[in-house]
Amino acid sequence: MISIQHVHPMLVHFPIVFILLLAAFDGIAVIAGASITGRTVAGGISTAIAVLAGISAVAAWIFGGMALDFAEAGGFSSDIAEIHESLGTFVAIGFAIWALIRAFAWWRNLQPGRGAQAIVAVIEVAGAALVLATAWYGGQLVYDLGVNVTRAVGG
Repeated sequence: MISIQHVHPMLVHFPIVFILLLAAFDGIAVIAGASITGRTVAGGISTAIAVLAGISAVAAWIFGGMALDFAEAGGFSSDIAEIHESLGTFVAIGFAIWALIRAFAWWRNLQPGRGAQAIVAVIEVAGAALVLATAWYGGQLVYDLGVNVTRAVGG
């Protein structure tokens, strides 16, 4: 059986990939002149990625809270963990809201102009930068501080 504190590290890779993919896909699509909103092919793909990013970010956030509770119950405390938790909360809530906005725009077949679509892509690139910062602090927790990691015994 998988320990609850190990679910977060397995799930967290999904929102990282989906958010980076969303920013890259929409950025390239906008530059190529494709509509990333509404019921176009690119709009459907973009919306699906945005929804997957939002769902996976929330799932990773929920299990991240459980992993931190487990670590703190064992005596762990760190400012890095607090920063990671704060950034993770912002990413999860932000991308959950973004997923709802994108799904609503797809459902209503909203197709704003190129300028507005460029703003969408810029917002997603900023979100990708935020998720990378969050991931960096998560890496610090695991690789520098060894949080919820069992060290191998040589022998």
